[in-house]
Amino acid sequence: MQIVITGANRGIGHTLYTRYLAAGDQVLGTARNAEGFLPLDVSKPEDFPRLAQQLDCQPVDLLVCNAGVYLDKHQSLASGYEAAMWAESFAVNVTGVFQTVQTLLPNLQLAQNAKIAIISSQMASHTRAPGGSYIYRASKAAALNLGRNLATDLKGLGIAVGIYHPGWVQSDMGGTEAEITVEESAIGLQARFAALDLTTTGCFQTWDGRDHAY
Repeated sequence: MQIVITGANRGIGHTLYTRYLAAGDQVLGTARNAEGFLPLDVSKPEDFPRLAQQLDCQPVDLLVCNAGVYLDKHQSLASGYEAAMWAESFAVNVTGVFQTVQTLLPNLQLAQNAKIAIISSQMASHTRAPGGSYIYRASKAAALNLGRNLATDLKGLGIAVGIYHPGWVQSDMGGTEAEITVEESAIGLQARFAALDLTTTGCFQTWDGRDHAY
């Protein structure tokens, strides 16, 4: 398979990248600034032509939109959550996902049974509203909504779209007290991506295969 993973230089993205490589797949990983990866800042529209050029006329079987930020940890409702933080978070977590899909749509159409996996979070669900982390929750909810609508529009093109909660992962973003390792998350996500097809397109699932409430 030809696989593209955004944000592949660390955390879940890097583990997925190394696991797919080890399985013999062709994998292109992107990162803002990391040796060995295609430079791509998904918050910058001017970076996307480089991605298109790199994959010109090549089919992409699986696109994993993994790049994301969580900038508003421990912010105060009284004095935090400044507008610039909202703008940067949405530029990465929402607009960046859309522009990645839009850029690689011709490549996805060249593949048979192409798939798009969007890494969202259970924090996107309206059923989980414990307060706080307003920016991250809102941006991941928007990514979930984006994925659901892309699933509708791309089904006729034969492209399946899945949205996934990767678990509370022991990573830079999740922290050391998180519930599962990066390896456990990546193994589960790979199984979810493999199972995704047009009959399940638009799904919102956890890393271990449970359907999550929207």
